[in-house]
Amino acid sequence: MGMLKLDEGKVSHARALAKTIADDVQGYINRHTTATIERTTLRLLGVRGLAPNEEPLPNAIVDRLHDKLGFGVALPFLSTAVRTGLGPNELALAIAEGAVDLDHDAAIDPARVYEAANRFLKPQLDRIARMRQRRDEKLAAEPAREQPLIYVIVATGNIHEDVGQARAAARAGADAIAVIRATAQSLLDFVPYGLTTEGFGGTYATQENFALMRQALDEVGDELGRYIRLVNYASGLCMPEIAAMGALERLDMLLNDSMYGILFRDINMYRTFCDQHFSRMINAYAGMLINTGEDNYLTTADAVEAAHTVLASDLINERFALNSGLAPELMGLGHAYEISPELPNSFLYELAMALLVREVFPDHPLKYMPPTKHITGDIFRAYVVNTLFNLAGQWTGQGIQLLGMLTEAIHTPYLQDRHLAIQNAKLVFEAARDIGQEVGIKNDGFIAARARQVLDKTTAFLEKVSEIGLMEAIAKGWFADIKRPKDGGKGFDGVAPRREGYYNPVLAVFKKSLNAVIE
Repeated sequence: MGMLKLDEGKVSHARALAKTIADDVQGYINRHTTATIERTTLRLLGVRGLAPNEEPLPNAIVDRLHDKLGFGVALPFLSTAVRTGLGPNELALAIAEGAVDLDHDAAIDPARVYEAANRFLKPQLDRIARMRQRRDEKLAAEPAREQPLIYVIVATGNIHEDVGQARAAARAGADAIAVIRATAQSLLDFVPYGLTTEGFGGTYATQENFALMRQALDEVGDELGRYIRLVNYASGLCMPEIAAMGALERLDMLLNDSMYGILFRDINMYRTFCDQHFSRMINAYAGMLINTGEDNYLTTADAVEAAHTVLASDLINERFALNSGLAPELMGLGHAYEISPELPNSFLYELAMALLVREVFPDHPLKYMPPTKHITGDIFRAYVVNTLFNLAGQWTGQGIQLLGMLTEAIHTPYLQDRHLAIQNAKLVFEAARDIGQEVGIKNDGFIAARARQVLDKTTAFLEKVSEIGLMEAIAKGWFADIKRPKDGGKGFDGVAPRREGYYNPVLAVFKKSLNAVIE
């Protein structure tokens, strides 16, 4: 039992409710596929590059399925490969050019199709295995850490400038660096190709950009004698494709939430739930940690009144992740310091929430997000609030601390803003290194009472959600005060029921290697 002395029966009941809620949606997931899942399957079969009209080859092939999406792309693609003798990329280009038609109904020997599937998958799966082994070796050689990972963002739009800023951040003390995505990339139903030098509000997530940044962080990590983790965003309409690209280029963390795209990007919920399951299986297979997005709830809802929705979402995200085969140590469940600093005892409210999440998820590397909602143009006030945030993170044993910037409300951080944020975190983490072991929590005090109140409200909320179902709860606006209709949003036309005879060789690999819910 932790410092809060939580009722373990209530925690177990809340987890059981979250399982009921997620498993209800899982039934739908297991009966459907999406355009993105099929494009990802092609990528893992070895398809990569652009058609002559500059359309990504995976899109060019899947678009030709039309109303046959529910059968999957693998069987016609592999049957055509057997008939023509072409390799995956050569075949994809021939199909895109119109020189070869997909075999939808050809009677090809199944054994030859399965052999082609294994042959095409092997180079990608071997590469992912090598990348996972290399990460494990580098982390094993790294000195043990006793504080939250220092996590910062670079976001210039130009990958070459991002590399320079990321190197500087690593030398200043950052442990994890995210290349924030170009604004609205989550709404693109394709993945851009190649190195990019333009992007509004961030840099496009492309496999080539991933590879360049991975190389740069490995070089500076070897120079510093520690591993620098690379982070990106597997969300939106291309969630599984970005996860596959991340696995192939050894990203270490991907922002990957089961509901973020629905609530904050108006992506259809059916599409999102299916895509998050497939993408998280890729994360599990590659050993990449997910970060979830509960911090965003508190930008649209009040941090005191809506605290229980954050914990409820964490529990639901945990269950969806378990259904995908992810272990707790790969779940960076999210929450945030978004409480108003003007509220009396605001720091105690925040300690209560941070401790509650920590104790409900003892084996998870929690992702703690910085203040943004109540940060103003007063940089001195922002620096004080970020210091409190860093103290709360160290005190409550958070796993991944995305640092707040003193210029959050003014502009994209300059190098010196990021440097000051890292210096702040390092100073606070060291100065309060053992505070969690030295300072106790009164069982009848404010912090413990607040934590118990949030846990009770979480359980009551989950009971309500379980009665009507998660999709209906989202439609009613119960999460983040945002309503999304079940059949609305972007990407619904890219969802299809799996038809009799549906075949996906990637799912066959996951079924063998992961403890995932697939059927």
